[in-house]
Amino acid sequence: MRSNVIHLHGQTTATPTTPQDLAAMQAHQAAENALAMALHYLRASASNVPGATRKAVQALSALRTLQSAAPAGAVSATVEA
Repeated sequence: MRSNVIHLHGQTTATPTTPQDLAAMQAHQAAENALAMALHYLRASASNVPGATRKAVQALSALRTLQSAAPAGAVSATVEA
């Protein structure tokens, strides 16, 4: 019987991820998902403006979280409501 397993000979190591990195990735994904849903609500034939507004506010909250988690030397623009 033939095995379908491919053996990789090079060693790869994962880059250590800090809790701050994980929080930033989570906030980035939350902002991206909320904006995608806001666009979905606006592009729908019924044009759910209240739903799009709610999702845009969620995205803004996630962007503020990202801004506060940015490293001290990072360039950031002010996020305003």
